[in-house]
Amino acid sequence: MRRPLPLLVVLLLLATACTAAPGPDPKRSGDRWRPAPGLGWQWQLSGRLDPAVDVPVYDIDGFDHPASAVADLHRRGRKVICYLSTGAWEDFRPDAGGFPKALLGEGNGWKGEKWLDIRRTDVLGPLMAERLDMCRDKGFDAVEPDNMDGYRNRTGFPLTAADQLRYNRLIASMAHDRGLAVGLKNDLDQIPQLLPDFDFAVNEQCAQYDECGRLAPFTAAGKAVFHVEYELPTAEFCPQAKKLRLSSLRKRYELDAWRQPC
Repeated sequence: MRRPLPLLVVLLLLATACTAAPGPDPKRSGDRWRPAPGLGWQWQLSGRLDPAVDVPVYDIDGFDHPASAVADLHRRGRKVICYLSTGAWEDFRPDAGGFPKALLGEGNGWKGEKWLDIRRTDVLGPLMAERLDMCRDKGFDAVEPDNMDGYRNRTGFPLTAADQLRYNRLIASMAHDRGLAVGLKNDLDQIPQLLPDFDFAVNEQCAQYDECGRLAPFTAAGKAVFHVEYELPTAEFCPQAKKLRLSSLRKRYELDAWRQPC
């Protein structure tokens, strides 16, 4: 026959059990921003930030803006997306020296930028984790990871669709671990596989290339599509954009404060 435990021991065991079984982590439970289709937005990656555009969503450069700028946009009632390049190296970033040269491939068409070897998640994972930590610590609500379709480009590496899926899912998972919503940038071919992993999409020029219909799975799932055109007038793309419930703008290529919404 087992002897009953002393009361003090019972209390200690109960305290230990409570400590060892914490409540659910809200970041892993899905307690993050989930933008719905049709939200108005502003995308500004250059020039002096204009915080006065009356829209519910801003997308701004994560490195270029301090936490105070994010807090100011929050006070104005905005959700704020942190723009990062996760698929290409940029020589003008403060952490550029931390990327081994072996990971740098061909230029991606923008000055000072080169494609990354996304197969090397052992090295890129920690580097991108630090960038996502920065977005979280500055108070951003979401992240826009750019250059996430290297496998469709001449990167200098033999990247495959499977490599891209694995890397994109890694970035999405790390963003979610930090309580950040995450958007799929372009990469239309992999929408069917990646739709469950991403909370919204960001697209450039789907109207110009007759591809906007391919983004319909996002809006059908109740997920926003933030879309820009650079060369088409709004009269040419806004009717279809509204029908598809896209959040559409015309912008200049430099992505300054100027915007022309649908």
